[in-house]
Amino acid sequence: MSQTPSAGTFLVLGEVHTALLQSSAALPVNACERLVRLVGGERVRRYERPIAHVCSPSVLTGVDCRLATPDGARVRAIGTVASRVAITGGHLLQASSRIGLEASADRRRLPWSHYLARPGRAEVIAKRLDAAGLARGFIDAEPDENVLDLASVSTRLVDEVQKSPVLDRRAPLRAGRTKLRWAALVTEGELAGPSLTVASGGGRTLVVQCRAVDVDTIGDFCDDVALHDWLLTTLLHVIESSRMGNDDDVKVMARLRPAVEHLLHLWMPEARLEQGEAAAQLWRSLEDRPGMSRQWRSCVDRIRDQLALNTIALFGARLGEGSR
Repeated sequence: MSQTPSAGTFLVLGEVHTALLQSSAALPVNACERLVRLVGGERVRRYERPIAHVCSPSVLTGVDCRLATPDGARVRAIGTVASRVAITGGHLLQASSRIGLEASADRRRLPWSHYLARPGRAEVIAKRLDAAGLARGFIDAEPDENVLDLASVSTRLVDEVQKSPVLDRRAPLRAGRTKLRWAALVTEGELAGPSLTVASGGGRTLVVQCRAVDVDTIGDFCDDVALHDWLLTTLLHVIESSRMGNDDDVKVMARLRPAVEHLLHLWMPEARLEQGEAAAQLWRSLEDRPGMSRQWRSCVDRIRDQLALNTIALFGARLGEGSR
């Protein structure tokens, strides 16, 4: 999704929904392309290295609404939300929506042609612009039809893809949908590390700081964080549900097998991001705290140890039968 901010951009807001595609097997790239072709006549982006990934053209949604604020101040935004759908590895479905905010030079509503010429951006009409306050208001906002609601846009896109007759609706494992709401503050001062919060019920929030030239990279970074957070969350759920160490080994392995076959190979943080210092620095911060890759490796090692122990036990049992 191309969103080149103007010099006046001061804040970018976004929301990413991640879910398991309702298909019993990973879809081939050509089938994924057909699923995400939401805008006729525009090219679907397709990648096959280092992992299969397709991404739809941008879908624009016009908005004229209030922005959530911590103090209830009335702040109006007019423009377009840019959304896209992506499928990674033939299994993971994401819908992401984002909008860049900038101050209105005219301080009044203009014809829609003015806003349509600025895809993915909105102009803010307010007496005073508090970027940090608007970011916090968006992150903490409860569902409200009167304020900017990116969640409904992303939800609609995920549901639209999941209803496709191409899908057999026999997912290989049970997995919930996660939602990452993020805000990127554009600054020329010293940058602080990202702040990732994980809440119960599938909600996550991420606040980052960036330079104006890094806005596209930051959006892609947030999508990547959402994808890997979903993988880690799902793997933790699979391990917990497997009753490892508390149930029959055969049953435990049957519960772990779908994750081994369909999820483990998808963990590739930063692999599809443009090689730039902004994304690299943000990922380094996340690896320090909360340490997503360390937790992932720990989970994978635990599963592989269980596989090894079960294989040794099975091999020993067959040797015992053969010696009788």
